[in-house]
Amino acid sequence: MAAASSVLLKPARIWSAGDGLREKMHVLVEGERIAMIGAELSAPHATCVELTDCTLLPGLIDAHSHLFLRPYNQTLWDDQVLKESESYRTVHAVAHARATLMAGFTTLRDLGTEGAGYADVSLKRAIAEGIVPGPRVLVSTRAIVAAGGYAPSRAKYRDDCCLAQGAEEASGVDEVVRAVRHQAAHGADWIKFYADYRVGPNGETVATFSIEELRAGVQTAHDLGRPVASHAISDEGMKRSVLAGVDTIEHGYGGTRETFVSMGAKNIAFLPTLAAAESIAEYFHGYSPGKTEPTEHIRNAERAFRLAREAGVTIGCGSDVGVFAHGTNWRELELMQRCGMTPEECLTAATAVNAKILRRENDLGKIEKKFLADLIAVPGDPTRDLALLHAPRFVMKGGAIVRDDLERNRVKCEAVQPPNCATIKESRA
Repeated sequence: MAAASSVLLKPARIWSAGDGLREKMHVLVEGERIAMIGAELSAPHATCVELTDCTLLPGLIDAHSHLFLRPYNQTLWDDQVLKESESYRTVHAVAHARATLMAGFTTLRDLGTEGAGYADVSLKRAIAEGIVPGPRVLVSTRAIVAAGGYAPSRAKYRDDCCLAQGAEEASGVDEVVRAVRHQAAHGADWIKFYADYRVGPNGETVATFSIEELRAGVQTAHDLGRPVASHAISDEGMKRSVLAGVDTIEHGYGGTRETFVSMGAKNIAFLPTLAAAESIAEYFHGYSPGKTEPTEHIRNAERAFRLAREAGVTIGCGSDVGVFAHGTNWRELELMQRCGMTPEECLTAATAVNAKILRRENDLGKIEKKFLADLIAVPGDPTRDLALLHAPRFVMKGGAIVRDDLERNRVKCEAVQPPNCATIKESRA
């Protein structure tokens, strides 16, 4: 749906990081941006949206997603990568993007197509041009892995098969530099490295790139204006990533206190992907939330999260959605709360903190004048109960209303005071 010329939102309260809850505040949207915030705003001729008993929030951001994957308990990762065409997976990705937007997540950083080439660049364009609905997306295309250091595992299949890999392989400084330039040229907003993987003698996670390779890759990415994300589960992979100067570290389940302190000192942000750890435990290790004891994998993820908090590391909301169902990204916030964050800290991580991680703190992540009008409304007070995020009543992206479960409360303001408003009917896209 195209952005209306002027929309006046009237929630019961608004919440924005740093400002807390503010009662009876209105938000005027002009075009794609927030024009004014205040009590009892005057907005003649604006479309007024009464968000009765709702809290208006900035659109949520998930800084670690995979639109081209779907849950492994539906289709195994190997089967998605080896048996499904890129076009078929793109059709799924379009549906995933819509589900994400309807759930109130208006911005994503997608960290790799996992074997679907550069299709994320085309999906990003189609969303931006309004061809298909979805969040605004920052893409990393294929991601970069060490030769022989990713999946599908060649050891599992016939050795005379040429297996498609889930990322671009590189070995040695020259190839790593070339891979970075290759992906940037194809439209990557971020460069992603896999600093480690499960390729040890017994399937354990070990570092796959040398420090020299990582440094060269990071320097090249930074020279090209691209920040760098590092998949690092082992402490060694994390240490090398820190030394190389990456911008974010993903997962970090094996990180030590010392490594997290180093991350904090270098202002490297952490995306903990707690929901992915829980999902993997459910699918493959018999874990049932609330019924069985957490697996070692879950305990390691929770331990790492707490160490990162103690070390003062910047923690964003990054769920690894795709491992679990798209549109349920809110699972990550609830698990962050379980690990010690307050609901308000979780909401801040998924808005203002993530906006800063993504270099968009000047126009996303807060309800502020001149910021992009990415806004959602949920019933009640989510600073007390994050479960309210499961069912947003209203979603706006860039001034365009994309979900409005309270459309009957939309009126046309012909004068300043609500008594002079008449209900109007509008078609919905």
